[in-house]
Amino acid sequence: MADYVLSHPLLVATQPIDELAAALHVSVATANRFARALGFDGYPQFRAALVLGFENALAPVEKLRNRLESPATAVDVFVSSLSNIQRNIGLTQQALDAQSCEQAVNAILSAKRIRIIGFGASSWLGGLLQRELDSQCNDVQSLANLEGSSFAARMLSRLQPSDLVIAITFPRYSADTVFLAQRACDAGVPVLALTDRVTSPLARLARVSLYVQTESEYFSNCEASALALIEALCSAVAHQNKRSSIKAATQLAESVLPWIHGNANTALRPSVTTAAGNGRKKRTPTKAAPGKS
Repeated sequence: MADYVLSHPLLVATQPIDELAAALHVSVATANRFARALGFDGYPQFRAALVLGFENALAPVEKLRNRLESPATAVDVFVSSLSNIQRNIGLTQQALDAQSCEQAVNAILSAKRIRIIGFGASSWLGGLLQRELDSQCNDVQSLANLEGSSFAARMLSRLQPSDLVIAITFPRYSADTVFLAQRACDAGVPVLALTDRVTSPLARLARVSLYVQTESEYFSNCEASALALIEALCSAVAHQNKRSSIKAATQLAESVLPWIHGNANTALRPSVTTAAGNGRKKRTPTKAAPGKS
């Protein structure tokens, strides 16, 4: 039993006594005796001591365990989850700091280059942030890709104080994101943090921080509220960048027009055909059927 605990301390810290006993094929009484032999009053005290040091990692597990013990129908969970998202967005809105919002928008619009770092669950949020800022800024890139943090480190090493790093992380905070934000900060590159609270490890590194409430009943974080903050930030950038926003929106509309379902000009959409003899593909416009336009 000792070998199992030493090999799987995080797992044992999440297991009630009956689950541990079943995993080791011993009785509950044996598991209790093991805890007492280590100097604890019983298994609950042993497990509580084991959790120490793992609190941040285990918090979502314990929260999920407690939630699953409560009976609920599918629609109950839908209503509860949607209400939780609304509550998070409401608390985020109430906590907005006007000066920080202005500084964040100005930092984005004045930056020569923008690099976005966010790994794990934050990587797709970074991708959406890049997508929305791409039409407003000349050089925006999310550094989360298959190469991981080493690629991000190489790209960040090229930045100057005239550039901007936008760092995204929420509990359980990504060590890579915090480390790379620290590197950028040390190099004099300004950091804009999107995180959950002032005690976040990103907050002390950032020149500007925007905070979002991310409490979730079933997961580590509520990513819907994080996405809402990102959309609000990008909306504020677009509003302040009025002339460029209209031009970019017009260009985007023109570029995607042939691919919009039901559009009269879908007949002009390029299609892929194979060039005879060499197996290569080339794009040719699709001609409208006779009598149609």
